[in-house]
Amino acid sequence: MRILDLPDLPHRPIEAHGSRGFSVGAFGISADAHLVAVTLAPGGVIGPHPALGRQLLVVLVGEAEVAGAEGTVRRVTAGQAVVWEPGESHETRTAGGMSAMIVEGDLDIGAPGEQVDPGDV
Repeated sequence: MRILDLPDLPHRPIEAHGSRGFSVGAFGISADAHLVAVTLAPGGVIGPHPALGRQLLVVLVGEAEVAGAEGTVRRVTAGQAVVWEPGESHETRTAGGMSAMIVEGDLDIGAPGEQVDPGDV
């Protein structure tokens, strides 16, 4: 067993797409998806960009405002997740700061209450 301290992962700042206060620490990859820890500083922005694959953002600490292709802004907090579809333009902003995990790629994400892996009983 290994314990990963996500804040201690080597992070690199990202400024693409007009992003600011945004850093990424990669810690997992497969042939079909990658897994990263992200930090948004207070007032930080992940600028509008298309999802390369289905993208899942899981808020671990803090809160953010997110928008997808339709432009509707929604607030998400720790314990909530957002799913964007492949190619969907999306943006994330935070007033107070946020730490999250992103999984992006060939993902099968179930609806609430839907069991994705029938082997999990």
